[in-house]
Amino acid sequence: MTSLTPESAAPEPARTPAAEADITSVRPALRSPRRLRVEVLAGLVVALALIPEAISFSIIAGVDPRVGLFASFTMAVSIAFLGGRPAMISAATGAVALVIAPVMRDHGFEYFVATVILAGILQVVLGVLGVARLMRFIPRSVMVGFVNALAILIFLAQLPHLTHVPWLVYPLVAAGIVVMVFLPKLTKAVPAPLVAILGVTALVAFTSVTVPTVGDEGELPDSLPSLFWPDVPWNLDTLRIIAPYAVAMALVGLLESLMTAKLVDDVTDTRSDKTREAWGQGAANIITGFFGGMGGCAMIGQTMINVKASAARTRISTFLAGVFLLILVVGLGDLVGDIPMAALVAVMIMVAVGTFDWHSVRTLRRMPRSETLVMLSTVVVVVITHNLAIGVIVGVVVAMVLFARRVAHFTTVKDVAHPDDDTRVYAVTGELFFASSNDLVYQFDYRGDPANVVIDLSESHIWDASTVATLDAITTKYARYGKTVRIVGLNASSAERHERLAGRLGAGH
Repeated sequence: MTSLTPESAAPEPARTPAAEADITSVRPALRSPRRLRVEVLAGLVVALALIPEAISFSIIAGVDPRVGLFASFTMAVSIAFLGGRPAMISAATGAVALVIAPVMRDHGFEYFVATVILAGILQVVLGVLGVARLMRFIPRSVMVGFVNALAILIFLAQLPHLTHVPWLVYPLVAAGIVVMVFLPKLTKAVPAPLVAILGVTALVAFTSVTVPTVGDEGELPDSLPSLFWPDVPWNLDTLRIIAPYAVAMALVGLLESLMTAKLVDDVTDTRSDKTREAWGQGAANIITGFFGGMGGCAMIGQTMINVKASAARTRISTFLAGVFLLILVVGLGDLVGDIPMAALVAVMIMVAVGTFDWHSVRTLRRMPRSETLVMLSTVVVVVITHNLAIGVIVGVVVAMVLFARRVAHFTTVKDVAHPDDDTRVYAVTGELFFASSNDLVYQFDYRGDPANVVIDLSESHIWDASTVATLDAITTKYARYGKTVRIVGLNASSAERHERLAGRLGAGH
């Protein structure tokens, strides 16, 4: 959606690493009044958008709204210093709330907070172990499905605010959308979402109409967060209760955060430190837990508001989003409570439209069916489960299965030579792994072949133990008929694997 993109449509020159660092660096932004204004206003817009989200996620988790609001504050401020992706927003999220809600329901708030802290510790450990490097195995089609599913979820999340409401809500939402579509065509001095929020709020205040407001979502806190130590027995019984939920929260939070970081990398044409982002998310969750918060991870909708709608690029906007959030809910709670939900709904609808990859729809006919299936499976699972992490995992699994199936068909066995009456030479071409090698055992004429069989693997590669086991099975089958098999042409890697495993995998299995 071009109205959400602050940069001009003209192509930008390729950026050097030094130029990328300058774009995301805090120091140059502090020295540039124009850049600083963008970061400050972006932080304010994100803070306003965070309030109803944090309250709704608190309700999902079964905790007081202030738990989600304080979590969003501590997550945003902490990740601004600790994270590896500048300008990305982390706060209380629905995915995390869904995962750990059973702890609150079944065991109470103390165990709930202990789960958050343990999840943070696990994320730090996973980050240090280099789990972020696994991102390279996520295909583009999964990423496209992830983005499209996110856009759909953001839009669906607005529907409760558009049903069973006064009819005046609809023109107010429309007015906010009109502002965000056309204002960037006139000026980009201030973020269009901020103008839309202030404009719709002023209109409601001036006309004194009654529409749902932020205050209707839940009670805003009137005090600052304080340190909190969960009063639970620190023993194995407690660990058995919270560990499964902590592991799930750690994995869901990391996956969603790393996927968001990759998305922001693409949107901003800059690179980020995924390993630092991984352990930074963990550290932020530990800090949040010790302030009695519900924990969280990267928020894709608010991040898109920050980097795409508001053109923020540095940690300043992330830090200020947390600071402004605290100021707004604690110091200006009465004013914030009067903001119409229609204004924030309009912003999130535009975020959904701008986030959706419309190009992926236009090119559906040109894409291979396997790529389309991976993308659609990711979207469908995410929309059904409302869990981005599950959808991504399913998408990756589907992509792996389809890839293995496709590659398996590339393996061929041909009878290429008969040096003498007692010898036959077979040439195997293609990559040999569990999917392709399983059918290999059926490609030879065990009864009809002569006494000596040569299998030439010069044009193939052994990738796993399954292939070695298959070759053992082929040798065994020939041996039953008193025939010998000689395997030739192995490259260095294949020869090493074959020599190490051949005959040691058990009866050719």
